Amino acid sequence: MKASSKGLLTHISQFWSMLDDLAENDPERYRNFIQQELKDGKQLCADPEPQLCLQTKILKPKEKVLFINLCQWERIPAPQSATHPVPISVGRPEDFPETSDACTIIDVAYNPGVLQAAEKDQGIKDQLIRMAMRCIEERLQLTLAHSYHVTHFRVKGSIQRMKERLMGIKTHFPNFKEMMRKDNTLERIRSSTVSEPSHLPEVLLTKKQVSAKGRCLIEEIASSEVQVEAKTPAYELKVVKDQNEKPLKIELKVELPGIKAVSLCELSVSEVDLLIEVSEMYRLCLNLPESINTEMTTAKFIKNKSILIITMPLA
Repeated sequence: MKASSKGLLTHISQFWSMLDDLAENDPERYRNFIQQELKDGKQLCADPEPQLCLQTKILKPKEKVLFINLCQWERIPAPQSATHPVPISVGRPEDFPETSDACTIIDVAYNPGVLQAAEKDQGIKDQLIRMAMRCIEERLQLTLAHSYHVTHFRVKGSIQRMKERLMGIKTHFPNFKEMMRKDNTLERIRSSTVSEPSHLPEVLLTKKQVSAKGRCLIEEIASSEVQVEAKTPAYELKVVKDQNEKPLKIELKVELPGIKAVSLCELSVSEVDLLIEVSEMYRLCLNLPESINTEMTTAKFIKNKSILIITMPLA
């Protein structure tokens, strides 16, 4: 740790010396450098924006329901021209094995301009969807069903989890944006240069390319993943109805023995599913039987019983 800290301080000193020299000898280049850093930082911290969610099936190696979140992300570079390949990024798959209808979620990101153009042309949108499915097959060595349908919800899961999967990050961070800003600053201090954009997989927007088998290189954005053994806690899920049998809300009671502070629990809720994690102890993924109102959802932790109660009004 001491050697690492000393090395980092050396890099910081070199970095600031470089900036001082640049500001004194070439003010315009210094100004351009700072503006580019701010622009890159904004792109790095930007959240992916979900556009649509597809439901299909994984046929091999094991049959399972698959949800594909198609999103736009500023971190993905735009194609250089109409004749150049279109960059695409495929995220780390996440399984939800604890649910009664086990499924997998995979996120696919394009540059915002690409998806905006597709909104005006159904043919281009269909090609982008087929390209996404082909990249998933090649990247993850899966066989998918050719049929699919667009779900009524735009994203399966939460946007934060989507961002973590696209970046290859396994663990859940309580302050993800702050972590990303720090990571970006340290990386640029280590290099003391403005790095070039990452090389992402590229696929041409042509029917020939869409149907042909080819090499699809997917960038591993995160260098490491944390594998943690966690067990499924006991829980009770029920739909509360009114006197006319109309569903009103969903109530979930989760038993977390050994947990004495709510701060140890990480809760992610979307309109259609829910994820509860306690580091190295518990993990619960559930597909919800009804669409809920996430803004009205509340959670209560009963400390002396180690029970988490989540109340989710229906949308």
